[in-house]
Amino acid sequence: MKKLFFFFLLIPLFVTGQTKTVLTANRLFSKNDKAVQFEKALTSHAQKYHTGDVSWRVWSIESGPDYGGYLITEGPSTWDALDGRGDISDEHTADWMNNVLPLTEGHGEGGYFVFQADLSTVQLTDYADKIVINHITANPGKIADVQELTKKLKKVWEAGKESVAVYSVMASGEPGYIAVTRLRDGFKELSVEYRKPLAARYDEAYGEGAFDTWLKDYAEAVQHRWTEILIYKPKLSSK
Repeated sequence: MKKLFFFFLLIPLFVTGQTKTVLTANRLFSKNDKAVQFEKALTSHAQKYHTGDVSWRVWSIESGPDYGGYLITEGPSTWDALDGRGDISDEHTADWMNNVLPLTEGHGEGGYFVFQADLSTVQLTDYADKIVINHITANPGKIADVQELTKKLKKVWEAGKESVAVYSVMASGEPGYIAVTRLRDGFKELSVEYRKPLAARYDEAYGEGAFDTWLKDYAEAVQHRWTEILIYKPKLSSK
């Protein structure tokens, strides 16, 4: 785990002319009896060393298999900037290795995600404090089908005024996408009374029975799907 996080934390971002669409993300899990100390150490590290292009947004994971963990996102950046990233400083690395990492447990997880503007209904940095992340893994040879199925959903999301940011998973496990629904009105958006069901809105957009066809195609293209709720923690994040 130390090698994995050392890799992600060794790289400052330089300003380039490329569009910043690349997000890096780490999942951390504090030791059960060290949660208070972990949050204090993480906050100090983020606010001292992660500013500007290397700013961190820290989230608490409120549901799903990683419940109780923390998600740290850095960026957006560019591949060119990431390619040229070096150590922020020896002091930065020492603080991470000596003060933060010892308070964590488990294998951790890191990844790269590329924002897909053509599949999204919101700008990359138009954030919300509460989000739902849908993780979608494609069956072998079906990643293009998953992309097309997601593209069809965009019209439905727009009709329902849903703020959804879609990212492709890049060199971070099996091919797939994540769809991040930004709950601008908070958890009330999850209520069945808040907006029409997805199936009804899909049929309105594409014709009666269209959603049944979409589900059949989805079942053939998608290997695995899981969902989680996260809440942004500004006090733990970069200032």
